[in-house]
Amino acid sequence: MDTHDALLARQPRALELLRSAGILPILTVDSVAQSQAIADALLQGGLHSIELTLRTPAALDAITALKRAFPTLRIGAGTVLTPGQVRAAEDAGADFLVTPGTTPVLRDALATSALPAIPGAGTPSEMLVLAELGFRVAKFFPAAALGGTTMLKALHGPLAELRLCPTGGISEADAASYLALPNVACIGGSWMLAPAWLAAGDYAKVRDSAARARAIVDARN
Repeated sequence: MDTHDALLARQPRALELLRSAGILPILTVDSVAQSQAIADALLQGGLHSIELTLRTPAALDAITALKRAFPTLRIGAGTVLTPGQVRAAEDAGADFLVTPGTTPVLRDALATSALPAIPGAGTPSEMLVLAELGFRVAKFFPAAALGGTTMLKALHGPLAELRLCPTGGISEADAASYLALPNVACIGGSWMLAPAWLAAGDYAKVRDSAARARAIVDARN
């Protein structure tokens, strides 16, 4: 099986990951302990998939620790920028990969990785390149800044087969309007992880916000 066919074969898995998540919390953590407290609260609220960004030194260790502590939690390595980070995320035990954008070198690394990937794109041209390579899912980022639901509605006509995970500037208030669109498989957001709650260690508020997010997803289904 060549690279294109292998990539196409992974697309149903990538789409299933997104659709089952519905809302994908985006975590940036300072420590393994913090990641475990956050993940526990999100799971209690009913969210079973996360994107943990590779923006801090603790990120890769946190992915490994979370997979051990919460075997049913699906963990995406987020803010993947380089082929080296693709390999590091694989080694850490990530279930899937998420990028904010997609350079040619990074596209090649995602296409050959065994993990499902959600590559980032912000324009129709970028999405067409991904579709030509065999990707059928993509992260639309930064969603709100690029037109939000209006842009997504416009994209659906010419790119009807592409399913998107809009991320960036989405809140609890407009989450349902994004999920109602036919080309949206999932949305990413961090509103359920308010910095003030995390600083105070108030994980009950994280849990309750996650539960409201779960209710939004369930209402779509």
